[in-house]
Amino acid sequence: MSNLYKYLKKYKKQFILGPTFKLFEAIFELIVPVVMAKIIDVGIAEKDTKYILVMGGVLVLLAVVGLASALVCQYLATVCSQGFGTEVRSVLFDHINSLSMNEMDRFGVSSMVTRFNSDINQMQLGVAMLIRLAIRAPFLVIGATVSAIILKPSISWIFLVTAPLVAVVLYFIMSKTIPVYTKNQAKLDKITSIARENFSGMRVVRAFTEQEREQERFEKSTEQYARSVIAIGKVSALLNPLTFLIINLAMVAILYFGGTKINVKSMTQGELIAFINYMTQISLALVVVANMVVLFSKSYASAKRVSELLATEPAVTDEGNTEVTPVEGAPAISFNNVSFRYNNGGLALKNLSVDIMRGQTVGIIGGTGSGKSTIINLLPRFYDISQGELKIDGVDIKKYPFKQLRGKIGLVPQQSLLFAGTIRSNMLWQKPDATDEEIQEALKIAQAYDFVMQKKDRLDCVVQQKGKNFSGGQRQRLCIARALVGKPEILILDDSMSALDFATDLALRRAINKSLPADTTKIIISQRATSIKSADIIIVMDKGEPVGIGKHAQLLKSCEVYREIFESQQKAPHEKEVKNEK
Repeated sequence: MSNLYKYLKKYKKQFILGPTFKLFEAIFELIVPVVMAKIIDVGIAEKDTKYILVMGGVLVLLAVVGLASALVCQYLATVCSQGFGTEVRSVLFDHINSLSMNEMDRFGVSSMVTRFNSDINQMQLGVAMLIRLAIRAPFLVIGATVSAIILKPSISWIFLVTAPLVAVVLYFIMSKTIPVYTKNQAKLDKITSIARENFSGMRVVRAFTEQEREQERFEKSTEQYARSVIAIGKVSALLNPLTFLIINLAMVAILYFGGTKINVKSMTQGELIAFINYMTQISLALVVVANMVVLFSKSYASAKRVSELLATEPAVTDEGNTEVTPVEGAPAISFNNVSFRYNNGGLALKNLSVDIMRGQTVGIIGGTGSGKSTIINLLPRFYDISQGELKIDGVDIKKYPFKQLRGKIGLVPQQSLLFAGTIRSNMLWQKPDATDEEIQEALKIAQAYDFVMQKKDRLDCVVQQKGKNFSGGQRQRLCIARALVGKPEILILDDSMSALDFATDLALRRAINKSLPADTTKIIISQRATSIKSADIIIVMDKGEPVGIGKHAQLLKSCEVYREIFESQQKAPHEKEVKNEK
């Protein structure tokens, strides 16, 4: 976890001064029993009212200065802890964005959200308590013990026996709870995952009337989490009773042995009161320490989880890559015996070899899970290939800097995702300096211009989170328009016309062919054979393998999988649209 300490450097002053002021408060607090002893042994014993008033004023002064020190420490602790949390959260957000999809798949979105929010909040609390209490509480215990030894060495052995006994209790509690806190955060990840699935898929849950089943699944996870928390709570619950038992037995010992010494006049009443005050201070400090043990156990577990994520290196990186020069006359995309597996699983793509020239249109078709999306995920280097060679413009994609590589590609993913803002702000993702004319041209090609212009605010129309205020087809067309702004060299449509009616689908494909530059390479993944039948190259995928590569007419003769897909769709109601396209 050493990689987290550096984020405190910016707040070194607060981190050092905060405990210092808290130390001042503890020192003043340790003086109070001595003053009380003087008031009893001198002021009250000799009936010296003036002395009592003067020493009472000293007590008030100690209280005021101690309060001021505590307030300053509280302020410094807040600045340091909140600043530390902000730094870590910012760095973690940046780091997560640098991770490849391999790491995203391994950790999972829910786990990363929990680490980003809950775990960092727990760490902030840990830093604040570290500044406020980590110095004060142990100092009070040690200081009260030393003061008691100086005050009356003959019975100070009570303090020397009490402290180790309490330390044993604290060690026992920590050894039992820290490992479980780490497991609990993993259980919390699962709860977050279930809640996230249900909130985002509420319509599906209700459509299948599965509320009760999902409620049971959620309750099962929360019950597991609750049982684990209760188990920790049972162990932690022993902390205060055991601590108070030891302290109270120590109090009894002080009163017994102290009372005996008062009877033989080897100890004054004020000294006995001071002893009791010191033991009270120790008891209160140990209660704080007990609570700190629980808090720091949680913070430690959270810090380990955040540190683990920060220490994870991305499997795909462009570090050291400089801008490359395309090879003249080389294929736009070249797959040479490319294979790929997800996180050391089975091969999701096997032995794909195909050259795609500039300006060609490529169609990819196949059943669900056949590896279609895997192919296009390799092009922007979301993942690195496991075997073979993949080139763009004659250059291995591993030599490209991400900005140059991904600047060539306009990608429309399967899930039509818009970001909260406006239509204009979403359109500027591909080209931040695009003009309204360029945006409108892209909207026209994507068949989105008409419904956007009908909006009251047009390009400034508000887009809600994930584009929930647009229909599925509208979201798809806006996502296509976003990829078309700036006219990328390679346009990838990953089954991104599935929500469009056949007429709009056809109009969109015609507009793309007509309006984009002639050298734009287009890759279309579709479940509809009619959407790709006119492509220059059609790649037919089955169980991760390319079982056919060629034109429509060739594949009808040579590829059984393609022929079955095409013929099954000819029997569908859209046969008329297919004939019209011919």
